[in-house]
Amino acid sequence: MREDRTGIHVGDPILLSPDYQVDELLSLYLCRSSFARLGAETKRNYTDDYVIFFDFLWSRGKVWDEATADDVWDFEDWRTRSPRNPHKVGAARWNRGLAALTRLYKWAVATENMTTNPIAMHSVVGYHGAVVQVPEARAKEAKSSDVHWLTPRMFRLWVDVGLRGHTAAGFPSPRWPGRLEARNVAFADLLFSSGVRLTEGASLLTLEVPSLRLDGGSYYPGRLARAVTKSKRARTYYVAAPVVGEVDNYVESLRARVIRRAQALGRYDRLAEMRLVTHVTGRRKRVLHWVDRNGVAGKTALNDAPVEERMTYFTEGPAGPEPLWLWLNEQGLPFQPESWEGVFRNASQRCEEVLGSVMAEPPFCTPHMCRHSFALYMLVVLHHVMDVRMGLTPEERRDFRLLYGDPWRMVQDLLGHADIELTRKIYLAPVSDLQIRALMADPAPRAEGGVVTSDERVTSLLARIAQESEGVQDLETLLETA
Repeated sequence: MREDRTGIHVGDPILLSPDYQVDELLSLYLCRSSFARLGAETKRNYTDDYVIFFDFLWSRGKVWDEATADDVWDFEDWRTRSPRNPHKVGAARWNRGLAALTRLYKWAVATENMTTNPIAMHSVVGYHGAVVQVPEARAKEAKSSDVHWLTPRMFRLWVDVGLRGHTAAGFPSPRWPGRLEARNVAFADLLFSSGVRLTEGASLLTLEVPSLRLDGGSYYPGRLARAVTKSKRARTYYVAAPVVGEVDNYVESLRARVIRRAQALGRYDRLAEMRLVTHVTGRRKRVLHWVDRNGVAGKTALNDAPVEERMTYFTEGPAGPEPLWLWLNEQGLPFQPESWEGVFRNASQRCEEVLGSVMAEPPFCTPHMCRHSFALYMLVVLHHVMDVRMGLTPEERRDFRLLYGDPWRMVQDLLGHADIELTRKIYLAPVSDLQIRALMADPAPRAEGGVVTSDERVTSLLARIAQESEGVQDLETLLETA
């Protein structure tokens, strides 16, 4: 293909100037530099940021490689403060765009395509004591104001109304189509139960999903491939048993139906690219052995299979080829990871429409909020297990932490964060001072019969956190008292 010969691959952005010209140097950066190895979502976000800045420069009669430091500072003023801009952005969004521009202009200078970097830089001491270079225009007031959490019961309400089509009274709506309900609910519950990122959960193959065991268990471990994680390190994730059951139900029902329909219509036969996996070798380090459309045989370590390539993997089923990609659309084809944002948006919009008259603030949720909420829930549960259920003395608690780690670090490991400060300051901001407030030492709620279960205790603790912290959605804090 012509694109392959020029080094342009599927998913690489191609930008046109307002006079419909393609900049060869800019295309080289977008398709052949380190930018091309960024995650798909990051590439989309950065490309949007480039377009806005390039349009700003075009209005000044300049193209991207003619930018000066004054242009960048003027852009910062227009983007964040100017009354002439009706779509100003906050500090966090500005910093993301600045990071995109910094990457571009560092490359342009390093490859000697520009002599001067228009992004002024200065030195600061990083988290680990190392001196690093950061842009002078970076906003220092950026906070986690856009980070939100849901308690489990608020998340369940969002799922029931937004994804299951329930009414405000809690009953199934007779007008709800429910075509993809099993898929959408299973995916949302997977994110909330495991804390995996959107792309990590969205790119799972069927052979990577934990299977229910006859001997039971509350949580089941799975393995995320290195190629799909943000840190590019493989890690173990855990999913609650009921959620594993939901995924199994989706695979055996809705997913099987759309595959049979696609096979009957010959959709898989018309695919331009398909790698039919003939067998899998290895246990911990599994390798996929495949044959493509042209009869070329190859093999790929599952740990190294990137997202785009995973969409091409098929296996031979009873009625013909079947995708290994877990989440499928109604046509039986891989559901693109970015498309889940629309599913969550539509579900939140339905909650607004259905619950707006009975709740002060109906629940809303994004895929990444599931990850934040998982972190908050797990921290409370781990503290509860350590301080209440296990009945540890201060000395025993210290020994337990020496052996198994502090709950904060346990959550850090579950999220796959390299830096615990990210876990504390952003994901767990509502409880960053949990031990100072001695929240876990509060008396347990009273219950009829004098018995308080662990679930009730955790629910009570989360309700208190919601009352005392910004950004945490909980049922009792939002219901109107008519």
